[in-house]
Amino acid sequence: MGARIIFFFALLSFSALSLRPAFGDNEEGDTGLIMNFYKDTCPQAEDIIKEQVKLLYKRHKNTAFSWLRNIFHDCAVQSCDASLLLDSTRRVLSEKETDRSFGMRNFRYVETIKEAVERECPGVVSCADILVLSARDGIVALGGPFIPLKTGRRDGRKSRADVLEEYLPDHNESISVVLDRFASMGIDTPGVVALLGAHSVGRTHCVKLVHRLYPEVDPVLNPDHVEHMLHKCPDALPDPKAVQYVRNDRGTPMILDNNYYRNILDNKGLLIVDHQLATDKRTKPYVKKMAKSQGYFFKEFSRAITILSENNPLTGNKGEIRKQCNVANKLH
Repeated sequence: MGARIIFFFALLSFSALSLRPAFGDNEEGDTGLIMNFYKDTCPQAEDIIKEQVKLLYKRHKNTAFSWLRNIFHDCAVQSCDASLLLDSTRRVLSEKETDRSFGMRNFRYVETIKEAVERECPGVVSCADILVLSARDGIVALGGPFIPLKTGRRDGRKSRADVLEEYLPDHNESISVVLDRFASMGIDTPGVVALLGAHSVGRTHCVKLVHRLYPEVDPVLNPDHVEHMLHKCPDALPDPKAVQYVRNDRGTPMILDNNYYRNILDNKGLLIVDHQLATDKRTKPYVKKMAKSQGYFFKEFSRAITILSENNPLTGNKGEIRKQCNVANKLH
């Protein structure tokens, strides 16, 4: 009789364990994204990335623009998993070779950072975390705020070029589409306005601008700015490979600041989305507020970057830790 009772309770305990609900969406032992994920496995990781970003910025100022653009182009497309960095294969086109990635460069310097981290901790730090942390440190190099970001991402194994158009807003799309795309990631209207403040730095190729200049000049453009744009973009059909561009912000082109908002309120925005941001009733109040307060801009920018960086990451045993950022491990 005693043996039967023991067996019954053992069976009951087993059933209870089997019916226990899953711990969120994480596998057992998966901590998800946390601050200082590599404190035990690679304590120097974040310092190494920061130092490499500083060195690369000192040699090539435009790398900081690239780091900032990378986080947007990678994390906005389904997952923050460094799929952007993968090269094309015979069967699959890479994200970085699509039209939406026009003008993006400096991917080779991501490998420079990866190699420095690999020398210290082989096979530990993901390219996805390197992409996010280099963006964080690039923002600081441009005079922006330091944004504490969590780590623990793993790398995806495939390009997402086939769905890129569904997720990544285009500069010619309506502000409604732009707001909807970001809302799907949990980024609200002031967050979108702040993220577009990244247009405060860098430059825009004439290919992206000429539709506002030819055959007729867009009448909403500030006439004083049109002269400069025509000087920089003298051809209606510019060569995409030519070095023809306009600085996004002529006043402080290398500084991430709120001058962008003053420019677009003065009709000096280069892209259609810039103009819409300053005129649409949903976004204009935030544009005006950020034009007046850099502190408010930085606060909303930091919040939006944080949300963007945490968009559907691969963690735990999902994905992999790539040996090289441009190639999935299975292709080595």
